[in-house]
Amino acid sequence: MNKTTILSTPSLLAAALAAVVSPANAQDSDNRVMEEVITIGTRVEGRTATDSAVPIDIISGEDFTKQGDSDLNSLLRNVVPSYNVNTQPISDAASLVRPANLRGLAPDHTLVLVNGKRRHRAAVIAWLGNGVSDGAQGPDISQIPAIALQQVEVLRDGAAAQYGSDAIAGVINFELKDSPDGGAVEVKAGEFYEGDGRQYRVSGNYGMPFTSQGFANVSFEFGAQDDTNRSVQRNDAAALIAAGNTAVEDPAQVWGRPEISDDFKSVVNMGVELGGSREFYAFGNYGSKHVDGGFYFRNPETRSAVFADASTGEPLIGDLDPGNGLDSCAGFSHADALASNECFSFQEIFPGGFTPRFGGDVTDLAGVAGVRGEAANGWAYDVSASLGYNDVDFFIYNTVNASLGPQTPTSFNPGAYTQLEKNFNVDFVKGFEVGLASELSVATGFEWRDETFEITTGDQASYEIGPLASQGFSAAANGFPGFGPLAGGQWSRSNYATYVDLEADVTEGWLLGLALRVEDFEDFGTTTNGKLATNIDITDSLALRGSWSTGFRAPTPGQSNAFNVSTEFDLALNDLVNNGTIPPTNPVAQLRGGEALDPEESTNWTLGAVFTLGAVDITVDYFNIEVKDRIAPSQLYSLTQAEVDSLVASGVTSAANLQNFRFFTNDFDTTTTGVDIVATYSTDSIGDNTDFSLAYNQTHTEVDKFSPETIDATRIRELEEGLPETRWTLSSNTALGSWGFLGRVSSYDDWFDSEDGQLYGGEVLVDAEVSFSFTDQASVILGAQNLLDQYPEENPGARDGVGNRYSQFSPFGFEGGFYYLRTRYEF
Repeated sequence: MNKTTILSTPSLLAAALAAVVSPANAQDSDNRVMEEVITIGTRVEGRTATDSAVPIDIISGEDFTKQGDSDLNSLLRNVVPSYNVNTQPISDAASLVRPANLRGLAPDHTLVLVNGKRRHRAAVIAWLGNGVSDGAQGPDISQIPAIALQQVEVLRDGAAAQYGSDAIAGVINFELKDSPDGGAVEVKAGEFYEGDGRQYRVSGNYGMPFTSQGFANVSFEFGAQDDTNRSVQRNDAAALIAAGNTAVEDPAQVWGRPEISDDFKSVVNMGVELGGSREFYAFGNYGSKHVDGGFYFRNPETRSAVFADASTGEPLIGDLDPGNGLDSCAGFSHADALASNECFSFQEIFPGGFTPRFGGDVTDLAGVAGVRGEAANGWAYDVSASLGYNDVDFFIYNTVNASLGPQTPTSFNPGAYTQLEKNFNVDFVKGFEVGLASELSVATGFEWRDETFEITTGDQASYEIGPLASQGFSAAANGFPGFGPLAGGQWSRSNYATYVDLEADVTEGWLLGLALRVEDFEDFGTTTNGKLATNIDITDSLALRGSWSTGFRAPTPGQSNAFNVSTEFDLALNDLVNNGTIPPTNPVAQLRGGEALDPEESTNWTLGAVFTLGAVDITVDYFNIEVKDRIAPSQLYSLTQAEVDSLVASGVTSAANLQNFRFFTNDFDTTTTGVDIVATYSTDSIGDNTDFSLAYNQTHTEVDKFSPETIDATRIRELEEGLPETRWTLSSNTALGSWGFLGRVSSYDDWFDSEDGQLYGGEVLVDAEVSFSFTDQASVILGAQNLLDQYPEENPGARDGVGNRYSQFSPFGFEGGFYYLRTRYEF
């Protein structure tokens, strides 16, 4: 076997230096990169880097464009079985930036790179994520257009010793196209079989020379997506209509994907030779979108603190002038209040109740620039700086601040979350002859990183306590209270890191690598992590590989300082409750054991085999990931009235509506184990050429240690059963003259939905695509995702509950088949 492996960031440097663009190699840039440039693993024939010391999936850019969806999260899920993401129809901010999971861990356990450089995290904290993703703050990869991708590499191994915080589940590296000429334009449109969810996308890629010694490659995508509806009418809403309330909507509450408009994504990638073995490079992205989704229905007879008294359930009627002594409004019905000038009922504004609409405007911006080259003493160097920015400006409408009575607005600006990250890196690498089968590669470097999380306060009406609060009406925007002056603020943290990396072929056929990284954070101190990896050729067709490493994940400034209130459905109460999240250092949290957060610590080890059976390449890898002191929201605690008063007095005005609160804590340990199997086979006996690929993942998580005071039984079940334990994908791609045929079969195991307390069975989905090329440049493609129109099993309690006909946490969605048409022109 040809032995090549990459174990660290300096190796990215060495590979990049080998690929400095010049007129000679720019003639066939796509082929050059796919065959020569190594980033986080080995580029070989097939889907997986079979000669690396750790398991790596290599996915070509075409694997992403040959799909119906346009969100990169869904595209990646369809081709990498260990990657999970769902629709998130009613999940507060998680509906705007969907949390995704690699190898059963949280979104911020996966490090995301673009061209080998760390990508910033999103501003959104996923407060609602079916347990596994609760409280995570990961990156937003949906801002990258698929047409910009040359290939994607998924490193399925712990890599914190090489890359720093977050690389516990693995690393995903997005390699951008770098061709200096040519390009493509694509138009795609589609809709679900049920006739909704229409979407369109116009995308393009264009490569051009940048002076005579470089390139500039530009990509863009613009589109929109209609919302979908897979609800049934709730029994309480149906009863209202049957009783004559014609103002109630049918369905009163919509379960489906949100509406996305003005969805724009762009990427620029460039490089130019400076002479003297030096190259300047720069890349970045800009994206924005408007997301508008649904919330829970507020029943006009029973919604507490708006239409009904929270303690008695009787109609809640406001006395607009309690001091005049003319009318106390006591015992009034809603009808009485509507007939009175002094007494007030919210049925006057919303006679059929209301269902808030919630969303946000997302803006994402990133830029990286650097110089790399080789010094006279033979040391290769890479000096770079980067800036990443993500902002989510929330809105909510079709709702009220009930404490303001008839003076309430029905739309609010609750405020915004903003994430800003700055990085500076210096990396060096050089090979030394030390008498081994290959040079000893010595790499070292330095990194400085600073991240800032900011909460912008909302408009006053979104968080204030109005005059009717003393009569039992809820304060702040109902559904998503605005951020008040106490919640608003800016929190920063910087850290420094240095590392050393050694790797070599000790003997012919035996690769050994060692990495050590020391990182110092200004808020909690120093952490040291290491990694050992090896690959041994047993025969020409069999190799064994394995690794052992320690890792960590630092708490984000957002997790340490954010306030939030979410309206959630309580299955036991069969009603909506307001649950708040407060900083762990808040005095009220400290009464329940809250304290400043520490980093998570992990131990990873893998053991695998790479072998060939005839023309079939196969990799089998076992993994074991132990994570201690995991960071996540605690269980919910009931607030006493004294604690409510304390929070309100401290400026948390939305606490006046809270039933429960929670806070981030380091308080449980998990062990995640599993197996990945990848097999690839190519033949020219079917058509001109046919490629087959099988990818199988089995992942199981167990909660080993926890405190019953902070983590309850439901949360444990979410962590252990919230994602499918087994997934596999079998795909084929056939070229036959001007025709192309793609087929994909995907299997999903069962999963637990804590929202409705059900364990749902798995399903098998089929995707298909047929293409025809009129010329070498022009083609048309017709395809279907979920060709056979499979749905999850139905929720038996949907009508008695909140109308969710299917589980919102279905790992493959719940909207049925989707067909699409693509036209593509390459030049």
